[in-house]
Amino acid sequence: MVTGDSMRPTLRPGDRLVVTYGARVRAGQVVVARFADGTLVVKRATERRGSGWWLRGDNPDPGVGVDSRHRGPVPDRAVLGVVRGRLWPRPRRLGAFEDVKE
Repeated sequence: MVTGDSMRPTLRPGDRLVVTYGARVRAGQVVVARFADGTLVVKRATERRGSGWWLRGDNPDPGVGVDSRHRGPVPDRAVLGVVRGRLWPRPRRLGAFEDVKE
């Protein structure tokens, strides 16, 4: 379940997601990852950097949320799964670079 506003307008707090854990990650996909401090996050994988992924929130306000701008690249092993869609409250498939605004 999404918490916070860092993925607006694509995802909203309270959205429940369908995630494929262990899936191969491609740039542009929304992923579930774990930061080094143990925080579980939903972010967009924007590009590979070294041995990890650069993750960013979709919210254009730089003061909302924490992502790779604050924490650096996330190692491959810490990117847990790829978000395939929103299950509730407005079901919809989610593709790479696709906003699910409604």
